[in-house]
Amino acid sequence: MDPSLSEWINLITRWVHVFAGILWVGSTYYFTWLDGRFNEQEPAKPDSAAKNAKPQVWMVHSGGFYVVKKEKQHDAAHPLHWFRWESAITWLSGIVLLAFVYWHGGLMVDTDVAKLSSGQAVGIGVVAIVAGWTIYDLLARSPLVNNESAFAAVGFLLIAGMSYALAHLLSGRAAYMHVGAVLGTIMTANVWHHIIPAQRRMVAAVARGETPDAALGTRAKRRSKHNTFLAVPVTAIMISNHFPLTTYGNTYHWIVLCVLVLAGWAAARLLRRA
Repeated sequence: MDPSLSEWINLITRWVHVFAGILWVGSTYYFTWLDGRFNEQEPAKPDSAAKNAKPQVWMVHSGGFYVVKKEKQHDAAHPLHWFRWESAITWLSGIVLLAFVYWHGGLMVDTDVAKLSSGQAVGIGVVAIVAGWTIYDLLARSPLVNNESAFAAVGFLLIAGMSYALAHLLSGRAAYMHVGAVLGTIMTANVWHHIIPAQRRMVAAVARGETPDAALGTRAKRRSKHNTFLAVPVTAIMISNHFPLTTYGNTYHWIVLCVLVLAGWAAARLLRRA
């Protein structure tokens, strides 16, 4: 391929990937913040009027004041605004970049790490992405998810194990990017396989004049919460290729990756409370 064309493809795809990611993560954290403000107002108060009042959040931006209310029902006279395509575009552009730069670009193999063919290395990467989502989804459906600390501990151990395995099979840079691809795939699959379907079922119930199943909202909210914790380490992994001495090129690169995941989770915890 012509080097100039290759660079343009890389630039445009990366531009789309980064900007779509900004939109997706931004809207995710906005709704997380909004939900937190509503939760602060919802505990019952002695005054009956205050107890029955609907929570409201006031904001100011661009010279205007905005008030947001939390409703349990949807008024069919007003259109619903969905936030869904940001995640799909982020993931699709990310996979295109992964294929273009790594799978096709010859960055998968480091013969000092493991003597693999390019095809074998790509196969390992694809299996890691599929297996990563499958294992996470099974855990998120299990009773373990009800214990957040235990779920996080098991999740971290699995990420550490995956990081160690990929770091001893693929090049350091490819190992980092594929861990990021696994986490990004989990986030996108959460949106399209769990969050949006739950929302659609709730909207359909309201349209039939029924009360939406609260369990659907609870499960969707849990998956969205997982996404807010995954977003920060994924972002760190995305930019890690610019810092090879401290990340994938480090002697203890897979340990550094695990530390980045923990630091990302800690940052996400602070952001969710901000």
